[in-house]
Amino acid sequence: MFTGIVEERGDIVAWEELADAARVTVRGPLVTSDAGHGDSISVNGVCLTVVDKPEPDQFRVDVMGETLRRSSLGSLAVGSPVNLERAMAAGGRFGGHVVQGHVDATGTIAAITPGENWTVIRITVPVNLIRYIVEKGSITVDGISLTVSAASATDDPAPWFEISLIPTTLELTTLGGAAVGTTVNLEVDVIAKYVERLTGAGE
Repeated sequence: MFTGIVEERGDIVAWEELADAARVTVRGPLVTSDAGHGDSISVNGVCLTVVDKPEPDQFRVDVMGETLRRSSLGSLAVGSPVNLERAMAAGGRFGGHVVQGHVDATGTIAAITPGENWTVIRITVPVNLIRYIVEKGSITVDGISLTVSAASATDDPAPWFEISLIPTTLELTTLGGAAVGTTVNLEVDVIAKYVERLTGAGE
């Protein structure tokens, strides 16, 4: 489990194509400092398992084809920046919200509106996802725990939501270099999905 509080911005240093998979090497000195074989690290919001450490500041993961197709990881290449977070320690601070590292869908940045103290980013989402997104609720965008500042109606044919980012978030995560048209990984609050399942609201 993760909290969506990005620990560092790393980058892809090697990419090897395999049969319906990819072996990816990521540089991240902080998250790699105490990582070992089998540990989980969130890469742009996707929970991946450490296979080995080719260098002290690098870790290698195997990404199956299904993950490459269902997330934005398939569009990355050597040199791409990525948001990194280690799995939450049992005694650690819970600074964000419950993040599983299981991407629900991808969204697309539709607009970026800079402000004096924050920047508003609008992201379009699949129609079947908007019902889980509410104003002032939590959402994970490329592994970052964020608060929804506005959202379209659930029956909007082109649904969207907005997030407001402070300068620190822009500086320390990949969203600072994102542009209109960028594809991002989305994970909605899992509690909403459990509630829907238990109440039968989605049936």
